[in-house]
Amino acid sequence: MTPDQIQQLFTRDDGSYLCARWGRPVAPVIFGLADESLDIFRAALRAGFAHAGHPVIDTDPDMGSNLMLFFMRDWDELTGVPDLDQLTGIPDLPARLAGQAADQYRLFRFDTDGSIRACLCFLRMSGALANAHPAELAEALTMRSLLSFARDIAPSQDLAALIRAAYDPVLPAVATDPSHALRLSARLSAQT
Repeated sequence: MTPDQIQQLFTRDDGSYLCARWGRPVAPVIFGLADESLDIFRAALRAGFAHAGHPVIDTDPDMGSNLMLFFMRDWDELTGVPDLDQLTGIPDLPARLAGQAADQYRLFRFDTDGSIRACLCFLRMSGALANAHPAELAEALTMRSLLSFARDIAPSQDLAALIRAAYDPVLPAVATDPSHALRLSARLSAQT
């Protein structure tokens, strides 16, 4: 991947650059899946974070769970989530997502140093995701939750290598200068 390609992955709509990784161990919880699918998602999360060299634990001391995946048939089901407005910081999230005809939504929360503190993923499984293969969807969700990607991504070997490079302890947990893409590119070159 070229530095320009990497930079585009982390450049937001307002033109700002943000590449953040998790600064604390990840404690995932998954809501709304059948047991047979739950095992697939748990395994994918553990494998993805192990690939990045980042720990997965059962409980975060501050939050309990800090990586939350919500699966539902329709956005109206979100209205049953207690304190959803406080959890997301977004009033009327179910109505907003329904109004946008969204199939998924991802939200990051950050610690004071800018590293990822929490990630919430919401998926409406009655739309375009209805026929998604569980293992492929689990891999995609895991990759999208590992870094603060500004664009939707599809799993690939290049992105897996980029994630591994971003978790190199030599690099900062958060970067807001686009020149960071050059450092990531150099780490990618060092991996090959």
